[in-house]
Amino acid sequence: MDPNTFPTKGNLIKAKATLAMSRMGYDLIDRKRNVLIKEILELNDKAERIQRRIFATFREAYLALQDANIVMGLNSVRAICYGMPVEDSVTVRARSIMGVEIPTLRYESAPLTPSYGLANTTASFDVAVEKFRKVKELTFELAMAETAAYRLAMSIKKTQRRANALKNITIPRCEALTREINLTLEERERDEFTRLKVIKKRGRT
Repeated sequence: MDPNTFPTKGNLIKAKATLAMSRMGYDLIDRKRNVLIKEILELNDKAERIQRRIFATFREAYLALQDANIVMGLNSVRAICYGMPVEDSVTVRARSIMGVEIPTLRYESAPLTPSYGLANTTASFDVAVEKFRKVKELTFELAMAETAAYRLAMSIKKTQRRANALKNITIPRCEALTREINLTLEERERDEFTRLKVIKKRGRT
């Protein structure tokens, strides 16, 4: 038998303290869960908006590229594309939301001056390049939003399990123990009071 469950005043104090800490812990975890849920809902809305922008921008870029292929020729367009600089400006950092590490992508925007000559290109090619650049940047934003939402979802699951354990196991157990010890001590006090009255009564006779 666990000595901490013995009906003593010391164990009653410990049980009440544990119950108070458990309730406080549940309140804090519940607040954290609510904050995380709010964050993930906002991220999901943001990801949906970015996804729609990506689809629209990619459609415009593809149509512009088709026009450029027709006017300039597929081989010319392919040769210019092979000369485009490789994307290497992306760096990954992290920020914290309620203790959850969220990766953040940092990148340098493409320069306004194109990396190819303008003499042998068309306006439709320039539009395609600009639209695809925008798709790339939107894809970075979408990746950040979806990764953050995924990590927050995992943290919400863990937080929910802890909240359920406190609410359904720890707190009821502490409440039952506190009630049991308190009732036993009260019963002892009543017995002791009755015993003292009997002793006092006998002393008078």
